[in-house]
Amino acid sequence: MDFTVPPRVAQLLPEIRRFVEERIQPLEQRISEEWGALAPELEEVRAEVRRRGWWAPFLSRDHGGMGLTLAEFAFISEELGRTPLGHYSFHCQAPDVGNMEILAEFGTEDQKRTWLAPLAAGKIRSCFSMTEPARAGSNPAWMDATARLEGDQWVIDGRKWFTTAADGARLAIVMAVTDPQQPSVYARASQILVPTDTAGFAYRNVRVPASNLLGERGAGFAIAQARLGPGRIHHCMRWIGICQRAFDLMCDRAARRELSPGKPLGLQGTVQGWVAQSRAEIDAARLLVLHAAWRIDQEGPFAARDDISAIKFLVAQTLDRVLDRAIQTHGALGLTDATPLAWWYRHERAARIYDGPDEVHQASLARRLLAAHGLPRKRTSE
Repeated sequence: MDFTVPPRVAQLLPEIRRFVEERIQPLEQRISEEWGALAPELEEVRAEVRRRGWWAPFLSRDHGGMGLTLAEFAFISEELGRTPLGHYSFHCQAPDVGNMEILAEFGTEDQKRTWLAPLAAGKIRSCFSMTEPARAGSNPAWMDATARLEGDQWVIDGRKWFTTAADGARLAIVMAVTDPQQPSVYARASQILVPTDTAGFAYRNVRVPASNLLGERGAGFAIAQARLGPGRIHHCMRWIGICQRAFDLMCDRAARRELSPGKPLGLQGTVQGWVAQSRAEIDAARLLVLHAAWRIDQEGPFAARDDISAIKFLVAQTLDRVLDRAIQTHGALGLTDATPLAWWYRHERAARIYDGPDEVHQASLARRLLAAHGLPRKRTSE
């Protein structure tokens, strides 16, 4: 792999960095306000992004995006990750980004016309309903929500929670068991499109047309995997952008904050260790993610599954450590909203949980690696 910044994005990165610093980062001080108060200014920023030709960089040109490869988008995603508002400003925020990808790949022409077109244009927002309160998120195949076919309608019953961005969304994509008798638990669930204005939305006797099935019946997990591979690149490069901004803030603070006259904080050996360790960890994480993105582009998500598992837990843990060091360097100031550090620390701790807890990815990767050395995948009977 050549780690040189791809030519298509190399000239854009300085421009995007300036745009993020000058147009988006000044709005960070207001992220604690009600969304409605900030939305008008963000819409102005999004309109400017569209005029500059930077809209939805991950999405194909046919659907109004920039048409970048995953490896190309990875570099832009890092720049956008330097502010909590970056990805939304460029219309590549989760969960819309993943929903657009699976609608583009698995949706019917009617579904694309009805949902993908307005979603890609930024006219509506969407959400994804998978996690359930009574079932462990680390075992997504174990779910209670069901969808049964009655005539020409799906009838959905169940309870979901942690449906990111449900507030204000016009469309939900729900995972529900449609084929409970299938021998494989991974062939039992399907994905179904549910407009949020449907009667009973909250998944109590929700009825939608049979044509709202996304992809093949029973292919819910296969579609989810197609969504999660690239999605983890999006997340990980966003996290690296956060790490880089936190690192810059930490270094500025260490160089300027004096413990006593003429003695800046950065002269302390402990702080120097944090700076050196953070620099090495961020750079190592970036290279690992770029390699995973390149491999997905070259061979597909299945071939890159080891890389995808590795980056998920490694980058999430790097993010955790770098943010902690940056806050510690800032002292009490780091706990306030004077910088984005505290906001990130509150919200991004979830990085080690969503899309599969770190421990699940570590175990999955370890089993595949050890199987190559002859270790049985399942315990033998004693």
